[in-house]
Amino acid sequence: MKRYPYNLFAVLLLLAFVSPAISQTQSDESIRDTTVAGTLSGRVVNESGQPIANASVTVRAYGGGRSGGNTSTDNEGNFQFGGLEPAAYLVSAFAPTYVRAARDPDVNPIGYYRVGDSVRIEMIKGGVITGAITRSTAEPVVGVTVRATMVRDSKGKPLPYGGGGYQQTTDDRGVYRIYGLPAGTYVVSAGRGNGFGYAVDPYDNDTPTYAPSATRDGATEVFVSAGAETANVDIRYRGEPGHAVSGIAKSTITTADQPMGFNITLSSVINGASQSSESFFQRSNNGFAFYGVADGEYDLIVQTFVPNSGVILSEPRRIRVRGADVTGIELTAKPMGSISGTVILEESKAPECQGKRRLIFGETVIGPWHNEKNAPKEQPQFVWGLGGPTVPDKAGSFTLYNLAPGQYRFNTRPMSRYWYLKSIAWSAPTVPAAKGQQGNRPADAARNWTTLGSGERMSGLIITMAEGAASLSGQIDPGEGQKVPSRLFAYIVPAEREKANDILRYFVSLASDDGSFKLNNLAPGRYWLIAQPATENESNIFSKLRLPDEIDMRAKLLRDAEAAKIETELKPCQNVTAFRLPLK
Repeated sequence: MKRYPYNLFAVLLLLAFVSPAISQTQSDESIRDTTVAGTLSGRVVNESGQPIANASVTVRAYGGGRSGGNTSTDNEGNFQFGGLEPAAYLVSAFAPTYVRAARDPDVNPIGYYRVGDSVRIEMIKGGVITGAITRSTAEPVVGVTVRATMVRDSKGKPLPYGGGGYQQTTDDRGVYRIYGLPAGTYVVSAGRGNGFGYAVDPYDNDTPTYAPSATRDGATEVFVSAGAETANVDIRYRGEPGHAVSGIAKSTITTADQPMGFNITLSSVINGASQSSESFFQRSNNGFAFYGVADGEYDLIVQTFVPNSGVILSEPRRIRVRGADVTGIELTAKPMGSISGTVILEESKAPECQGKRRLIFGETVIGPWHNEKNAPKEQPQFVWGLGGPTVPDKAGSFTLYNLAPGQYRFNTRPMSRYWYLKSIAWSAPTVPAAKGQQGNRPADAARNWTTLGSGERMSGLIITMAEGAASLSGQIDPGEGQKVPSRLFAYIVPAEREKANDILRYFVSLASDDGSFKLNNLAPGRYWLIAQPATENESNIFSKLRLPDEIDMRAKLLRDAEAAKIETELKPCQNVTAFRLPLK
């Protein structure tokens, strides 16, 4: 099955945040040898827990030059990778007709794994859309490309990185069948199916006809359930010629490292948001042209990769197609921004922490996350995926490349059990900022957004990891004769007044169905605990809890926890178990 030609960098980022539903187990980490290669194993199952044989499994490490590989599951759904060096790994699986179960960030907030983990990957049977494409004469349209573009997920939410697309061609009867679809809401269209901006079949100069026989504004939305078939999604093909959108792309690069070509993305805009995209590859200075473009609003953006500069990108250009070609467009790609810094390790002298496993830089993933509330609406969403996570080198140095202008915070969570994130801060700049490069460098980069300008290269971010983390696990008690509510969370917040504004002292864990919970990588100190349910649609609670803007949320949580009067003190490297947390 074909897919839209989405940007590679955005796809890699999505693998980190939309990976299969995975659980893992870890050792006690009472060792310091962090150099020995090891194994990463697991099992691929369906939604009923039955094994999926012959599934393709891929493991990929963050950072260049690290180990990884591909394998297949056996008859029991088991897989294993050996000889892996210690690092943070992404694990993904593919099986025909199945789709990945979306990772619940409240269950697995990190989204990556390490040597020694046992991984359980759950996949769900995909849905099907089928129908027939005919002309007004009832003649079948043979060999036309039919696209199913997701516009909302299974919970009715718009997709953060634009619509996922799947496509197939019709057979000699004009019949199509698109399978392996994630649950959600789709619009279905026929025509102009290659997605590369130039015609390769007789229909590619036609504007898309949406089911039942409409333009995009009048398209019928189709809901697809997991494992179910939605039939008779027929299209009466209009066969209307579209318009051309053309121009030339160039760059500001003046060095010898000139790009070999440019990738131009045309994204349709519906209700102010990108819905679907297609690309054209412009070789050298030959120019670009998209054909078969329907009337409507679109965003154009150009990008390419240049050695020693990374991704270069143009400002988005909003265009309107109204009954005529749009020509003479010029797009100029410029270097993107970057943020570099260092991870510092603070070892503990507490006797309880001696002999514990040391934190490994290669397992410490640092991810830039932009402020979605003030992001430019005209910015195509895939742009935020260009600046993916990274890991520090052996000296602790790191650089986050390919960053669009905007406000950022930095997701960093240690995988080592006895380490915690102590602080994220900017050091004072050693030289004055250049004119027009006045990025905001807050002393506390965890509590405040960092503002990055267009093409700005910021340095001096200091992330401090400290040894001595504690853990706390136990059971939430809903009360006699009461059931555990769905999506119940255990929170732990600072009881020490001077720590009340320290974002990194706020933690949360989604309780299991039986009420059990576990909180890891906790800084030593005194805490209040409280259990509270979230609404069914609330997700990624840990990330929201640490957003710089969520001051009121943390203040209310702190007041509620103080009123509940459930307090504990955690010592360095202490593991508290069987904690009883009443639901008040």
